[in-house]
Amino acid sequence: MADVINLRQARKQKARAAKEATATENRIKFGRTKAERQKDAAEKDLAEKRLSTHLLERLEGQKPADAGSWTRDELYDDS
Repeated sequence: MADVINLRQARKQKARAAKEATATENRIKFGRTKAERQKDAAEKDLAEKRLSTHLLERLEGQKPADAGSWTRDELYDDS
């Protein structure tokens, strides 16, 4: 025969487990030191600069840093 359970307690226990899982994800996602965040930002900026300097064509009025907003058709005009 099945055990009798209190649904209110089971619901609260499930909610606690979900909150703990979210907290664990947030600790991983946001639990970094300021130095680590600055290092990652510097690496990202350097990678973007290196990529933008390797573009073969640049559109009028746009800087290399704006390269992320260009479409393939704008970069490779087949006409």
